[in-house]
Amino acid sequence: MSFLFDITDSIKGAVLVVFLIFAFLFRAVGVDGGSMKPTLQDKDWVAVAGGVTEFEYGDIVVINQPWRRNVPIIKRVIAFGGDTINIDFRKNEVYVNGVKLNEPYILEPTELSYDVQFPLTIEEGKLFVMGDNRNDSVDSRSSEIGLIDERYVLGKAIIRIFPIDEWDIYKEFD
Repeated sequence: MSFLFDITDSIKGAVLVVFLIFAFLFRAVGVDGGSMKPTLQDKDWVAVAGGVTEFEYGDIVVINQPWRRNVPIIKRVIAFGGDTINIDFRKNEVYVNGVKLNEPYILEPTELSYDVQFPLTIEEGKLFVMGDNRNDSVDSRSSEIGLIDERYVLGKAIIRIFPIDEWDIYKEFD
């Protein structure tokens, strides 16, 4: 009987530790849709570190900027305030400050354009974001999403927590 109590206490302790970690250090966020394929799939869950105020090129971020669907979105940071982005839709290439991006993480070349005109200089305090599934992603190429105010970034995705077979979402940069 004491064995059963020991197991129960261990489970309670583990649940408490997991709760405290996710309450104070990370937030679990579910992926809704296929705009981040092949990096993230629909129904994946990622751990997101909140309070991030500095971003790097290629970071995957969760954004709560208001838009038509009124749900958070998850996208990859392509450019920052002061950067100039250009997308050549004939060559299917993305350039930041005149340098062609090496994008091993995208599903297929960037063909889909929306109503944003390029080249575009990003305002300070804003981010230009795109989904990895470039031809099935509403992102900063569309005025519906537009440039992202950094204050609306909930955090940076750190690892995939479900499914657990592939934790590393930044393996393209290793």
